[in-house]
Amino acid sequence: MADQQLNAPPCAASPVPSSGIGHDNRRHPDRFTVVGNHLTQHRELSLTAIGLAAHIQSLPAGAKVSIKRLAERFPEGEVRIAGALRELEAHGYLTRTRERLPSGQVITRTVSYNNPPAMAVSAQPPPRPAPAPPEAPLPLPEAHDTAATTLLTDLRRHDPRLLLAERDVRRLAPAATAWLDRGITPEAVRRTLTAGLPATPIHHPAALLAHRLTEFLPPPLPASPTAPPRPDPLQNCDHCDRAFRAPRPGRCRDCIAHSATAAA
Repeated sequence: MADQQLNAPPCAASPVPSSGIGHDNRRHPDRFTVVGNHLTQHRELSLTAIGLAAHIQSLPAGAKVSIKRLAERFPEGEVRIAGALRELEAHGYLTRTRERLPSGQVITRTVSYNNPPAMAVSAQPPPRPAPAPPEAPLPLPEAHDTAATTLLTDLRRHDPRLLLAERDVRRLAPAATAWLDRGITPEAVRRTLTAGLPATPIHHPAALLAHRLTEFLPPPLPASPTAPPRPDPLQNCDHCDRAFRAPRPGRCRDCIAHSATAAA
């Protein structure tokens, strides 16, 4: 007689944890990109920046990665994509350098780095494109535009998180000029733009400043009341030497009337 089985065999362990994420991993035979966890689990980059970095690393050499081209590919729009590119530059995943070709055309050369932490440890610094020759100076704007550009560029001295790209400064300068045209001093504009900033990282400083410049714009001052006209200066009559008011020297009204009567 067979022995009685007293214990049932244990159930197979479930591949999915009771809580949290589970993984069903399959091998990629082709068309895959290796992305480090230092990027996908980065504690300071936004999700937009992480996803954009992964996309750029998957592209072949020579692919176009301008802000306009990326905005055509993704729904985030140029403002969010520009902010994500600046994040990647700040953390070493990307460099963008403007270069002037022998033909005179100015291009932006972009280099993607798939492992900045390893490059920081290495004794050799990461390869950098050769510095571009200086560009011809831009024409100087009007006085208020120059003051607005200086004001916006100087904001990073008061808060490093308000570092703006050159194109953002040019885009925001007309809005800052509107404040100056309404008699607001640059210091007052600066206080409005830097007061009460959040303690968290500012991922899109240009968008924040554009909002404040638009929403907090004060109304123009009312026109000053017209001053009453000044009275004519005192003159001495050429005939009777009596004082009277007139715009220029001559005879008083009485002497003019007397002469008219005598002539009649």
